[in-house]
Amino acid sequence: MARCGASLRVCSPGRLPGGTVRATVYYVGRNVARPGDLGLGRLSEPALLVLAALAPGSKHGYAIIRDVAEHAGQRLGPGTLYGAISRLEAQGFIEPLDLEERGRRPYRITASGRRAFDERLAELTRYQSALLQLAAR
Repeated sequence: MARCGASLRVCSPGRLPGGTVRATVYYVGRNVARPGDLGLGRLSEPALLVLAALAPGSKHGYAIIRDVAEHAGQRLGPGTLYGAISRLEAQGFIEPLDLEERGRRPYRITASGRRAFDERLAELTRYQSALLQLAAR
């Protein structure tokens, strides 16, 4: 499954109950995101959905969940949402704003977040075009 020119590296081996081995596996090589990279390869699907929801303006968590469900047809649970928010904030792609009424904290996309989102969207558009061309043969 490794990409051409890539090798596997296993980090954090451990055992779960029942003897199941747990490990984090990273592909290491050309064109592959490495642990700690903050580039586009590190934007998960939930992170992209959060950035898309924040593109028109700031929103709090519930509004992000609602918009993603309404427009993308996917339900982000609170753990998934706030995990993505935490990672995006650490990458500098979003920033929290002051608390609103009822203790809601809105977030907004930063300039670097907008650039990362636009670049990833362009990449996905190119990928879609390539898939459609291949399928039309």
